[in-house]
Amino acid sequence: MPSVPPAPPTAPQLDALVVGAGFSGLYQLYRLRELGLSVRVVEACDDIGGTWYRNRYPGARCDIESTSYSYSFSPELDQEWEWSERYATQPELLRYLQHVADRFGLREHITLGSRVTRAAYDEAGHFWRVTTDSGEVLTARFVVLATGCMSAVKDPDVPGAAAFTGRSLHTADWPHEGVDLTGRRVAVIGTGCSGVQAIPLIAGQAASLTVFQRTAVYALPAHNRPLSVEENAELKARYPQFRIAQRQSRGGTLFEPPTGSALAADEAERAVAYEKGWESGLLSGLLRTYNDLLVDADANETVAEFVRSKIRSIVTDPETARTLSPRGIPYGTKRPCLDTGYYDTYNEPHVSVVDLVETPIVEITADGIRTSEREHSVDVIVYATGFDALTGSQTAIDIVGKGGTTLREKWADGPRNHLGLLSSGFPNLFTVVGPLSPSVLSNAVVAIEQHVEWITDCVAHLRERGLTEIDATEEAEEEWCAHVADLADLTLYPAVASWYTGANVPGKPRVFLAYTGGLDRYRAQCDATARDGYRGFALAAPEGA
Repeated sequence: MPSVPPAPPTAPQLDALVVGAGFSGLYQLYRLRELGLSVRVVEACDDIGGTWYRNRYPGARCDIESTSYSYSFSPELDQEWEWSERYATQPELLRYLQHVADRFGLREHITLGSRVTRAAYDEAGHFWRVTTDSGEVLTARFVVLATGCMSAVKDPDVPGAAAFTGRSLHTADWPHEGVDLTGRRVAVIGTGCSGVQAIPLIAGQAASLTVFQRTAVYALPAHNRPLSVEENAELKARYPQFRIAQRQSRGGTLFEPPTGSALAADEAERAVAYEKGWESGLLSGLLRTYNDLLVDADANETVAEFVRSKIRSIVTDPETARTLSPRGIPYGTKRPCLDTGYYDTYNEPHVSVVDLVETPIVEITADGIRTSEREHSVDVIVYATGFDALTGSQTAIDIVGKGGTTLREKWADGPRNHLGLLSSGFPNLFTVVGPLSPSVLSNAVVAIEQHVEWITDCVAHLRERGLTEIDATEEAEEEWCAHVADLADLTLYPAVASWYTGANVPGKPRVFLAYTGGLDRYRAQCDATARDGYRGFALAAPEGA
């Protein structure tokens, strides 16, 4: 009796499933729909917006200029949207993303209030079986993790947090109705970018504010202001050329790269250059002055001391100024912050800072925060304690690849992938601005568009050829991880305990998590890989095809 051939694997319900509906997810949905694919976005929040839906704390705004921190794919969108400020606030950024979703008809393909909890790869069928927290199971040929660099909220690692009888808030999960802190005794734990933005506004309401500082931060004045009608018109006239230049730039923002060494300049020359960078109101203003600030410790110390001198000139109490001045941390190796009145806030009589290096927190009590020195009684604790950056949003999902290996197991010693896009053994699972890509060292929106467009072109390439699987090869992955580490080792970044290296999360492997070679160089490598038939990736058709 002739043998019966095995039945072909069941076709997946969807061509692609995208996890997350922020900047990344919306654009990925738009591009895949352009290919005519069946696509569904699953978003855990109750509306679109991603980072800009959840982060509603006082003072939340972008730290890349609004006109740059926006999509470039649609000239019509560029012309119709009016940015009101140099650095847009969270409500304006959320309105922008909602406008994009409505303008391009994206909402009907988005499921809100649904969190992906598990994704398991079907090796025979070349598709993913995805489970949500409601128990729904979806199958998709491709899965794109558009879950964001900074979306996995880091639980405050402070003993006794549950014992506090006052109100506890987290900057990354701020109540939508807002919070009135008038007359309240408030504590803020953490002075990263969220804390730096929130502290001046909280101080404006609170009866008293005590800031618990783990690490002093370098903050530069934003010099934020409204954008005039004339400025908007001038920008719109040159947007087409500006957008092209953005995409070709090293970091997604436009400037002339410095060519001189800080150590080759004399003190007076450096003072002029640093003052110009300080007054520019740009996140990278100081790093644009000399070419050796991130690779030479002595050069870096010149700019670090400049910022410390600025802190001393602003903060009137010498001891407070000393506490707020970073030492032993090269400038720029932790993400600098843009501020509006941050250092000035500490001149207010009702604001104080506690140095947790000298007097660490022992525990949270029913009435407040006990340090090794004393107890601070407060009514409200605001945790500005950050995120499990770059990898946390992926390892939060139970992702099971080939051979039953989980992503958590594979990444036990740090993330591993090729080009920051696919991890070997997890085929058809793409990541947008995840680890080992330029991501957080660039203008995120420009990096997002580059990733989304590469992924879209890759999917189109596979479909045109009847292929159903793409996986990074182990050899290419090994080479890429080594390349990223080698480039990082040429800089001052890896030696510093920061969220760039995972040091802010207890037990997280210490690996430098981003590609330091620049977005322009990275884009060229990704493009070359695609031109070479997706060199470094294994492409496959269904069995028997």
